Amino acid sequence: KAGFDFARGEVIISMDGDLQHDPAEIPAFVAKIGEGYDIVSGWRLERRDAWLTRQLPSRMANWLMAKLCGLDLHDFGTTFKAYRREIIKDLQLFGDLHRFIPALASWSGASIAEIPIKNFSRQSGKSNYGLSRTFTVMLDLICIKFLLDYSTNPLRLFGSWGLLSTGAGGVAGLFLLFRKLVSHVEIMKEHGPLLFAAVLLIVCGIQLISLGLVGEILARTYYESQGKPIYAVREIRRG
Repeated sequence: KAGFDFARGEVIISMDGDLQHDPAEIPAFVAKIGEGYDIVSGWRLERRDAWLTRQLPSRMANWLMAKLCGLDLHDFGTTFKAYRREIIKDLQLFGDLHRFIPALASWSGASIAEIPIKNFSRQSGKSNYGLSRTFTVMLDLICIKFLLDYSTNPLRLFGSWGLLSTGAGGVAGLFLLFRKLVSHVEIMKEHGPLLFAAVLLIVCGIQLISLGLVGEILARTYYESQGKPIYAVREIRRG
């Protein structure tokens, strides 16, 4: 993120420092940007990594990322990318979200392309990625999916599940009430577990709806306090 903040060029290139990326391919990225794209991402067609510990988890993660983010990209993991400065400068990156820059930028309407790149064997250092990072990537995916779909209207997520939970608890409660009034059964004796489940569902549903309302307040506070619009405008044309 610091590199993006201090970069001054109109096109910004990011790449690994372990010599797995070939600087000679930078002109191809710049040329693709020149075609009108906002982000150009590299695609490691022939990877040099270990198949079981690197390639297999990477392919699974890339497939899942593409489905959840709605982007037709094959390689989210590579850092070899080119960006228009106006696209990258306003992105807020925390933790390991750098691998999801195309997904975050797509939210504001950025156009994204992908070009094949060479992938050399690591010349020095040790990789920090492997099977152990799978759970971290999964958590990041959940975060990105939430940011892309519900950052401006969290009540739609929490409220939907809250209504479903409350409704299920209410139906169970009505059934128990019917059994009590019509069949005169002893609820705790005959349907004790169902009674506890009904109460739990209703309480959880109310909590989820409340969480969604709090999220709505926080979202509005965030955007209004910073004067941050919930839309992006590339160009204004006046007739």
